[in-house]
Amino acid sequence: MDLTAVRTFVAVADSGQFQEAAAVLEVTQQAVSKRVAALERDLGVRLFTRTARGADLTVDGRTFLPHARELLLAADRAAASLRPGRRPLRVDVIGERLAPAALLRGFHEAHPGIALDVVTLFDVDSALTALRSGAVDASFRAVAMPGRPLPRGVEAVRVYDEPVQLLTGPGHTLAGRDRVAPRELAGHRIWMPGIVDGTEWAAYYASLAAEFGLTIDASGPNFSGALQEALAGSGGVATLVSERTGLTWPEGHGLRRIPLAGPVPLYPHSLVWTTANPHPGLVALRAHLTDTRPPRPATGSWVPGWAETVRGVFRP
Repeated sequence: MDLTAVRTFVAVADSGQFQEAAAVLEVTQQAVSKRVAALERDLGVRLFTRTARGADLTVDGRTFLPHARELLLAADRAAASLRPGRRPLRVDVIGERLAPAALLRGFHEAHPGIALDVVTLFDVDSALTALRSGAVDASFRAVAMPGRPLPRGVEAVRVYDEPVQLLTGPGHTLAGRDRVAPRELAGHRIWMPGIVDGTEWAAYYASLAAEFGLTIDASGPNFSGALQEALAGSGGVATLVSERTGLTWPEGHGLRRIPLAGPVPLYPHSLVWTTANPHPGLVALRAHLTDTRPPRPATGSWVPGWAETVRGVFRP
C-alpha cells in the first residue's frame, strides 16, 4: 500500500477538503485527487463523497481512517528506529484546530532545535495505548473521568483550562447577548453531533449538562459543515465550542461566538506521559507549558470534580 496515498487520505479526512489538504501537504489539488483515487482503486472502495462543502468520508472511509492512522504511526516508528539519538519528540494533540495544537506550536517556536512529530489520535484510550507502547511520547487530554483512573506509570499535569463558548446562528434568541450564564441554556437545544460515547469529551459534557441542567443532543452524523449550516438557519439550535477551536463558515452564515460566564465552564487540558520515558524533549515541553501557562479567567469558573483530581500547574 502506498503510504504517501494513505497520508494524503488522512490529510483530506482531517481537513474535510481536497484543497486544504493540498495546502497542508504542499502539493497541488490535482496530486491529492490522484493519490486518493489510486488508493480507492487499490482498496476497491470509495473513501470520500464530494459535496459542495468539500469531501465527506463514506462508511468505508470512516472504517479505514483509524487503521490508516496506525499505518502512518508504524511507518514513523520504523523510520525513527534507524535514527538512534535523533528521534523527534512525538506528541498527540487530538486535533490540528484545537487548543493543544496551538500550545505545541508555541513550544516549537520557542525550541526550534527540538525535532517534533505531531500526531492526532482518537480518544484517551488510544492515547494511553500509544504512550505505553512508546508510539508517542506525550498527549494532551482531559483525564481522570469517573471510573477511568490513569494506569500505573502514567503521569498527568493540567496545563490549560480552556473556556467553553456558545455558538449560535444570527436568528437565535441568545444571539444578541454579550455573555450567557450556563444555567440559561436549560431548555435550549444544544446540538453536538461530534460527541462519541466513552470519550473524554463525552464525559466532560455529561458532567457539564448534569451540573447546569442542560440537555445535549448528540444525535446524527457529524458531517463537515452540516452543524454550521444548521445553526445559521435556526432560531432554536445552538452548540458549544472551546474558545480556541478554529472554525470557518461561509460568508453569510453570520454565526455568533458568545462567552459563557457565571461561572465560566473550562475544558481541562492535561499533558500526559509515562514516567519511564527518557526523551529529553519531554522535560523541555513540560517546563515550557509551566512557564507559559495562560491565566485562568478572573471571574468564577467551573470544571468537573474529577478533573480537579489532576494535580498540575493551576494547583498549589
